Order: sequence, then C-alpha cells, then structure tokens
Amino acid sequence: MAADQKLIKTRNIGIIAHIDAGKTTTTERILFYTGKVHKMGEVHDGEATMDWMQEERERGITITSAVTSCEWHGHTINIIDTPGHVDFTIEVERALRVLDGAVGVFCAVGGVEPQSETVWHQADRYKVPKMAFINKMDRIGADFFRVIDMMKNRLGAKPLILQLPWGSEDSFKGIIDLVRMKAILWEDESLGANYEDAEIPSEMEEEALAYRDIMLETLADTDDDIMGKYLAEEEIDPRELVRAIRKATISLLLVPTFCGTALRNKGIQPLLDGIVDILPSPLDVPPIKGIIPGSNENDIRRAEPKGPFSALAFKVMMDQGRKMTYIRVYSGTVKAGEPVYNVGKGVKEKLARLLKMHSNKRERIDHAVAGDIVAVMGLKLTSTGDTICSESDPILLEPIQAYEPVISMAAEPKRVQDQDKLMSTLEKLSEEDPTFRYKVDEETGQTIISGMGELHLEVIMGRLQREFLVEINKGRPQVVYRETVTKTVDHEEIFDRELGGQQHYAGVKMRVEPNSRSKGNSFFNKCSHPGLIDDFVDVIREGIEEAASSGVLLGYPVIDTGITLLDVSMKDSETDTMALKIASGMAFQNACRKGDPILLEPVMEAEILVPDEFMGEVISDLNSRQGRVEYIDNQAMIQIITAIVPLSKMFGYSTSLRSVSQGRGNFSMQFSHYDNID
Repeated sequence: MAADQKLIKTRNIGIIAHIDAGKTTTTERILFYTGKVHKMGEVHDGEATMDWMQEERERGITITSAVTSCEWHGHTINIIDTPGHVDFTIEVERALRVLDGAVGVFCAVGGVEPQSETVWHQADRYKVPKMAFINKMDRIGADFFRVIDMMKNRLGAKPLILQLPWGSEDSFKGIIDLVRMKAILWEDESLGANYEDAEIPSEMEEEALAYRDIMLETLADTDDDIMGKYLAEEEIDPRELVRAIRKATISLLLVPTFCGTALRNKGIQPLLDGIVDILPSPLDVPPIKGIIPGSNENDIRRAEPKGPFSALAFKVMMDQGRKMTYIRVYSGTVKAGEPVYNVGKGVKEKLARLLKMHSNKRERIDHAVAGDIVAVMGLKLTSTGDTICSESDPILLEPIQAYEPVISMAAEPKRVQDQDKLMSTLEKLSEEDPTFRYKVDEETGQTIISGMGELHLEVIMGRLQREFLVEINKGRPQVVYRETVTKTVDHEEIFDRELGGQQHYAGVKMRVEPNSRSKGNSFFNKCSHPGLIDDFVDVIREGIEEAASSGVLLGYPVIDTGITLLDVSMKDSETDTMALKIASGMAFQNACRKGDPILLEPVMEAEILVPDEFMGEVISDLNSRQGRVEYIDNQAMIQIITAIVPLSKMFGYSTSLRSVSQGRGNFSMQFSHYDNID
C-alpha cells in the first residue's frame, strides 16, 4: 500500500515551450517555492539552476534538458526543463517519451510561437496530458485572450480557462480563481512566497461569472455528474470540479489553463496546485506497451513496484569522461549494483550507481521503483532509446524517434596531433546526442559533422573547444559529385607492350551507353570468342570497375552506365589477365571521353512542414534553389511539402526557412539520387 501511495503522489512532468517563453524561469520559481533552492537564479544573469552548462549560461537559453525533483503538498514532482530552440528538438522528444504530463508555457505577448507548435504536437503524438501556463502577464502587450485563441487555432487545443488575469501589463496584480471564485494577491516583499485570498473585485465580478459559466458548460460536456448539477443549477463543490477537470485532462479532452508572471513571482503556487491536483500519476496513464523479444507478441508493464523490472534509457551524458544514463523506470524495482539486461543489444550490464538528479547535482540512492526518473552509472553499452529490464522477464519497449541531421560542415583539428582526440570526442558527443553525426568522407578525406542547425553545430564546436580542449578549423563540406555518359559509344582498345622482358597483348572492344538515373552500372558479355574463359571475363569486369571509380572529367566515380563486352583479341603466348585488365580499363575510360560525359550532383528529397500562410514564400524559395515540388499534403493547419532539391543549394536552408516562415517552418531531408547539375 505504501508503494502505491508513493506512486499516487508522484508527478513526472515536463516544462515545454518556445525559446524565451519563460520555461526555465518558471522552473526556478517552482524550485524556490517548494524549498528545493533558497535563491532564485535568473536566466538573464546566467545563474539559473537548470541552465548549468557554460554554453547555456552565456547564451541565456536551455540547450540540454535538465532533471530535478521537488515536494509540494506531500507530492513528489519530477521535472524535466526542456530546450525551446528547434535545433535541440531531440531533447524535448526524449523527455516527452518518458513523461506522464506536461506544462506548456506561453508568452502572453508572443502567444503560441513556432517551437511551441512543434513541442505541442510532439506531446500530442505521445498522448501526454497537458496544462497551459500563460506567462509574462506583466509585459507590455500582454493579451491573455489572444493567447487562448491562438491555442485553439494553431494547436487545435481546447483550453479550459481556470483563471483570469487580474489586470495586465504594469497593472497586473494577481489572478481570479474560477474554481473557488476567489481572487489571489501576492506580496512583492516576500518575493511572491506569501499570498492570500481576497474577494473578487466588483469590476471583475461579471466577467468572472461569465467565464465560470463557460468553464462549467465545457466540463459538463465531459462529465455526466457535472452536467446534472449544472443543468439543475446546483452549487458544485470545488473538489468535484477538480476531479472532473483531472479526468478530462488525463483523457486528453481539455487543457486546463493558468496565468501569471514567473519573473515577477505571481501565479506559480496555484500552478503547482494544478500540477498535483490535475496532472496524472504513473498509475493514471495507460501501462507501457512493448514486444516480447523473439516474437511478435505484445506485452504491457504496469506501474507496479513488485512487478518485473523494466526501464527506458532516454538520455546519455558524458560526466567527466564517464557515461551517465538517464532512465525512466516503468515497472518493478532495481537496486544499485544489480545486473540488468539490455534487450535490444542482447547484453548484460551492471547498474554501478543510482543517482537522484537536481540539474547537474546528484544524490546517491540505493534503489529506484516504478515511476522514478533517475540517472545511473555503469551502463557501458546502453544508448538512447534502449530498453533495460530483468533477464528473466524481457520486454522491448518502443524506441525513441531520432531526427536526421539537416546541416553539415567540415571540421579539422588545428593541430595534427589532435586528430585522434577529435575522433574519440566526436564519438562521445554522438553517443550523447542522436541528432549529431560525424563521418570521414573517404573521397575527400574531410571529417564531416552533421546536426539540426547552425546553432546546434556552433554549440558542438564550443563544447569541443571548452570541454575537450580540441581547437577546430571549420568549413563547408565539399559536395561529392558523380560522372556519367550521355551518348552511346563503341570503342576498341589494344594493349601491346613489353613489361619486364615479356610481351603482353590484349584487345578489348566494348559499347558504353547511358543508363537511366539511379540504375547504377551494368555489365553484359556478348563476346563469342572461343578463348574467352570465365577468368578472363572476371578480370575484364574488374578492370572496368577500377576505371569507373575515377571518371574522366574531375575524377569522380562513373555511375549509371551500361557496358557491353563486344569482342576481344588475343595471342596465345602474350595474352594474360593483366593485359586484359589494363585493356578493359583503358577502353572504358576512352569510351567515356567520347560519350559526352557530364557531372551529376546529389539530389535530396526534402520534407518541409509549414503553416498554410507561408506556403507561397516557401515554394518560391524552393524554386530559387532549383527545387521541384513533388506533392503537398494538407494536415489540419500544416502543409507538408515534399520536394526534390540539389544538395549544393540546401546549405544554410534551415536559416532561410526560418526567415521566410517567421521561424514556424521545419524540414528534414535525405538523399534521393544523383542527377544532372544543369
């Protein structure tokens, strides 16, 4: 019973929003009022508790999601403060994957901003119940009801207004609680720690009654008990209202909406009340689903401390050179020092230490149970999205969706002796961040790093220099082209030479012709010479393949050609495999020179998600990049444009897209094929 009570009083929540909406400031106030910290850190001063990385403090933004926990009215609240910049979307993705509820923070001036849409739809995909907090009510231009309308129009959400702002901009005093029909005032002298109930001011009474009626009517549509009392015009106890609000929120029908100003210390305590009263506990959300390894059978794991152990690794970090893995425990109990089983990789690992995290500070614990979010040391092979469980009861949970990088640049160490250190450092960074990739291009010798945007790669560069002490030169990567022929050519090549005192002779006649795009190279043997044994055919093919690896224009590989062997000429004592190989290679290259060779460049398939109103600008921009729109899919208020665009024209596209779509566009791209650069 005690374990169940602990679960009932646990809330795993995320703070999600667009950059600069006030997520981190809101989290700082939550930590202060719950007694977790004794001094409020400010983002603009570089002192926020949750922004602990040097890069975060310098830039005043959240880059990596930070985990902490606090207590409020006997409940444990585990909080993940997530980034708001689109370049770090994976941090939000993996946080939402393991959370039971979320608080969306909206700026009362900016409203529903671009990244707010992205993270909101991510939460929708994972069916995460949400609350909304309209922040910055004290700012010039704050408009509570405009934000409510934007939530309806842009997010397709159904806000349930539980509070009204008492004043706005400089005159913002407090809030009107529509559930209890009370006004709440905060004392500035106590940094907002002290607040009191008051009667609703007469000038707001009519508005408060009207919006309470809208709240009751909206709730009545989701709850029969409330409907009965509402229609009978009976008084409804606030506890009944909270129960109905909680039920509708967990069922994803409504989004309870609060307001305040985190920076001015108003509205946070009622928000905390809402988190514990309305958002779900691990017992309120559906059991996690998974697959039994080695079969296609589905299984579920309930949030039971006594059940079989299962957890999902959702984040990996390098901590002073050692690997620290964040996990969400879905079922069972695990103790420090116990062996666990990584199902996907089929290996046993050992949990050396269990840690309860508070941003980058930690507290050692001896065990973790269902519903806990903890960090562990000792998992050497486990990476983001891996399932760990007991070997006797294996289950494979759904992995975390990774995003493909959309921008690349070349990187090289300023000192040659740092090359090995650079490669090992890039390996560590790619383990931490699934959206960061690196490779050494075999054709150019460049080390290419890839990420989600310019800021993402800037942060990586900064970390390479600051944390790992590797000085880097950076530059745009070279586009690697291909070559092909455009007309059919028959060509015969005779190789007749004395080498090492021995005469070598071979003649090869072949036809080289263009193949259709993406078909690759094909080889056909139509030679009927009686002396052409299989071994000779093989070396002729090898000679052609070696010659095709370096074309005749700029030395790029030759692709999409059809090669037909028409005839060979041989002399008994002088024809051998070496002569045939050299003759075939020369024949192929000379045929290509006659075949009007052209360069082909990599062409990408780009998928662009953009709101309706910016579709014209986005398509115009694609046209200027020699892009070709393949089709457009309309989904609610978002248009999904699929286009074919040359890779060389896509450098810097993430910045351009944000510019033409006011930051509300998103895109991903992948290699499609090679095509003519004209």
